[in-house]
Amino acid sequence: MALRPNARAFGRGAAGLGLALALAAGTALFTGTAAHAQTVTTGSVDFTGDPGDYISLGQPHSYSTAAQDQLNVTASEDHRSLNVSVWGAHGNWWYLDFKAPENSTLAVGTYTGATRAPFSGPTEPGLDITGDGRGCNTLTGSFTVTNAVFGPHGYVQAFDASYEQHCEGMAPALRGEIHIANPPAPAELGLGVGVAVTGTAGTLDGKATVQGTVTCNKAVPVSVSGQVTQVAHKTLIRGAYSTSVNCTPGAPVAWTAQADPTGTTPFQKGDVAVVANAGAVDPDYQVTVSDTKTVTVSLRKG
Repeated sequence: MALRPNARAFGRGAAGLGLALALAAGTALFTGTAAHAQTVTTGSVDFTGDPGDYISLGQPHSYSTAAQDQLNVTASEDHRSLNVSVWGAHGNWWYLDFKAPENSTLAVGTYTGATRAPFSGPTEPGLDITGDGRGCNTLTGSFTVTNAVFGPHGYVQAFDASYEQHCEGMAPALRGEIHIANPPAPAELGLGVGVAVTGTAGTLDGKATVQGTVTCNKAVPVSVSGQVTQVAHKTLIRGAYSTSVNCTPGAPVAWTAQADPTGTTPFQKGDVAVVANAGAVDPDYQVTVSDTKTVTVSLRKG
């Protein structure tokens, strides 16, 4: 089994040291939060280079999902940057980075004057094709995007581009194309929490029992937590609660929880303020979705 590197630490001589140090800090320089990596459903990466090009070694390179090569794609939330990793079926590995200038998104068009991503200036496009232990310390180049379709949270539905880069200001060029096609973006997780307007104040333990429902459009575990607050006989009574339920689409799912008063005074019969926070992780986008409600609840003796 071939070992796959977990960092882009490669280069040659002094330039290689600078490259390794730059790459160690480089990921933080991309604008916009990166989404989690998607496995590309259908895609290909092809490039070749002139004699003397250090990255391609002047040889053709071709990778595709049809040939059992693995392609992963990640885009920033603001769709300004896109990164592709290629794990070849025979152990080769490559990274391709594309970045639009500041305050813009990757869209159909030609981007000239590109410098090495992610270190390109605010008005410059960024480009970087590296892999198999070779990378440019500095580069110049250009790329043309012919198709770019994004979804929420950096989801990449389609991306097609051609590119050209020159290492260290040299004349030999690397030239290639990339094509990515994924299914349409899944719907984002929708989550709602409701609180019933009646509850109970425990006669024996003094706890407040509250309940409600959660709704969702995807099957997810949902955490529900919050606080119950009451003023009774000029005394402030507070208690926190938490629970979790498995939410399924189609109908509200009930939740119930008990709030234990923090002091020695038990919850009383009467009105309380209930804050309910529901949270879940969207299984498609790996982002946390939440909903909050504050409701006046009438406690009866229980």
